[in-house]
Amino acid sequence: MVALFKSIPFGVFLTLIVALFIGSGGGTGGLLAIRHVEVMDIEFYWSWYLFLGGTGITWALLLMMGD
Repeated sequence: MVALFKSIPFGVFLTLIVALFIGSGGGTGGLLAIRHVEVMDIEFYWSWYLFLGGTGITWALLLMMGD
């Protein structure tokens, strides 16, 4: 369970970086469904599918590394 909580920031970072490059080019990433999001005065690109995939991959890597 600790590995899951450790993997969430990496999933967020991966999503922000990848969605920034794809979204700023005007693409949606196909199945990634990258959207332009505005929260209060902050604008960024986000994809829930990319977030879940990145978090899952990081979680698997952290589990394989063990303690």
